[in-house]
Amino acid sequence: MSSMGELTFFLGLQVKQQPDGIFISQDKYVADILKKFDFWSIRTTTTPIESNKPLVKDEDGVDVDVHVYRSMIGSLMYLTASRPDIMFAVCACARFQVTPKASHLNAVKRIFRYLKHQPKLGLWYPKDSPFELEAYSDSDYGGASLDRKSTTGGCQFLGRRLISWQCKKQTIMANSTTRVQN
Repeated sequence: MSSMGELTFFLGLQVKQQPDGIFISQDKYVADILKKFDFWSIRTTTTPIESNKPLVKDEDGVDVDVHVYRSMIGSLMYLTASRPDIMFAVCACARFQVTPKASHLNAVKRIFRYLKHQPKLGLWYPKDSPFELEAYSDSDYGGASLDRKSTTGGCQFLGRRLISWQCKKQTIMANSTTRVQN
């Protein structure tokens, strides 16, 4: 690598090496997909998904072009390599790739509107950071409105460096009972 010069671009990831750390982003890719799907002139939003309006099957909704929807989802999935902030929203929309409706397409468009608002976010890896592993997780315990399955997410840090993140809908529903004693 030294004969090729300093690493600045690798597999679509922009790498900015600075004396105090490394910044990895995909802002060029964000610009490319905004242009590809003609989202340059849209209004922006500050969040990638509406928190009080869960996505549902919407069987009575208007059908949309499956190929365009899947292309948009695929583009967003690739972007999650450096953008954990959109991981949950993209995964929620990806569940409807078989029969997407207008409401699902609107949710995907909201992610693009968010990206237009925040195109240059990425991952910062500071040079001087403690070498301690920390992990965080959260679950909504039956919060999926369609099947009442839990969604679990988490992230792992090595010092102040985010090294891994995930969001997963559980495959089974946990049943529990509570008994009150007098």
